[in-house]
Amino acid sequence: MFSPDADRFHEECGVVGVYGHPEAANLAYLALYALQHRGQESAGIVSSRGDALISHRGLGLVADIFHPEIIRRLVGTAAIGHNRYATQGETVLKNAQPLVVEYAGGALAVAHNGNLVNADELRRRLEASGSIFQSTSDTEVVIHLIAQSSGSLVDRVVAALGEVRGAYSMVFLSKDQVVAARDPLGFRPLVLGRVKDAWVVVSETCALDLINATYEREVEPGEVIVIGPEGLQSFHPFAPMPPRRCVFEYVYFARPDSRVFGRTVYQVRRELGRQLARETHIDADIVTPVPDSGVPAAIGYAEESGIPYQLGLIRNHYVGRTFIEPTDSIRHFGVRVKLNAMPELLEGKRVVVVDDSLVRGTTSKKIVTMLRGAGAKEVHMRICSPPTISPCYYGIDTPTREELIASSQSVDEICKFIGADSLGYLSESGLYAFLDGDKRDFCDACFTGRYPTTVNDAPEPRQLQLFDAAPATAA
Repeated sequence: MFSPDADRFHEECGVVGVYGHPEAANLAYLALYALQHRGQESAGIVSSRGDALISHRGLGLVADIFHPEIIRRLVGTAAIGHNRYATQGETVLKNAQPLVVEYAGGALAVAHNGNLVNADELRRRLEASGSIFQSTSDTEVVIHLIAQSSGSLVDRVVAALGEVRGAYSMVFLSKDQVVAARDPLGFRPLVLGRVKDAWVVVSETCALDLINATYEREVEPGEVIVIGPEGLQSFHPFAPMPPRRCVFEYVYFARPDSRVFGRTVYQVRRELGRQLARETHIDADIVTPVPDSGVPAAIGYAEESGIPYQLGLIRNHYVGRTFIEPTDSIRHFGVRVKLNAMPELLEGKRVVVVDDSLVRGTTSKKIVTMLRGAGAKEVHMRICSPPTISPCYYGIDTPTREELIASSQSVDEICKFIGADSLGYLSESGLYAFLDGDKRDFCDACFTGRYPTTVNDAPEPRQLQLFDAAPATAA
């Protein structure tokens, strides 16, 4: 069985921290529900009852892991939570976060969104000095660095983060404090909100909306926030650097109803679709998105081009990650498990189909075949981002460089491989049209190969797991 979601980049995780609320764990649970799109492999919540930390973690979706009895057990007025999609470490319970430890400074839990490019180097150094690791997650490196430091919790956190490189939006929980930190380049989003007198830190604003929290501001790149009995304190302990926010948050990762890096994701995606229409216009009868991520861009494309918008593809939202693989005799179901074409809308039509990105080309190929099978006269694939030519080392699950079809094939060759009548990508400059072309604050290494940090010692990102992956070639 082939899953269309398998041929996509996947975010590593979402994080949440709550301080000063009598139902802190319940708020964390609801926030994780809103952030489910950022990770579906595991989830966990740790609460503080003042004298001890209480933890519950599991593999799977938030709704499958937590139920009312568990939430009632997670007592306390402070909690942190985590959704995980692994880019470093196996999908096993020992790697589920938040990680919880007891060390000389007391009990500590940590949840991390991102990826540390020098984690392997630090791990080797720590193991050589006697550290014993319980997981394969790069997040545990930070815990060992904290344990080897001295001073207050914030002093230890700052010392530890001063030794790592890469992307991190982290939340820490001790018995009486929540600490939030964002790397100096600001790769991953992290925002601060309030529920009456309680403070909340989450990856995206959609989580604030669900718990009826007021948005306060972004956690700034390089900022460390400490929330405890004395209130909220903000520190900027690291040398300021030009921010390099991940532009792929706009292209695909973030929920459309979130406000990320100061802009509403839906509006950005619609503007990207408008720009895509300006750059790649072709005469056609209908514009249809690859749901759900292609919807805002397709709306923008239709508005700019004047071509009618239609839902030519319908997505089944009720297929889980554990869908039973069909036998060989019925394997032709393929991508139809999650997507189905509408012949009534497509028959005899010239179709522009809009998607957010094209990674290996396997999904696009199957979608083009499906549209033609439903009677489409022409299929013109339009991608609302530039060609993806490089893997990510900052917390995104990507194929190796060799598996990225655009790293070795031309646009014409990719078009031939997926079987479309034409293929058009958004240009690199067009990707920033919504910023009037100013791309200085963003990381776009997956499109350009220009990494904002040294990645020579970083492990190659793990392969995307495809059930039925076709070779990413145009042969």
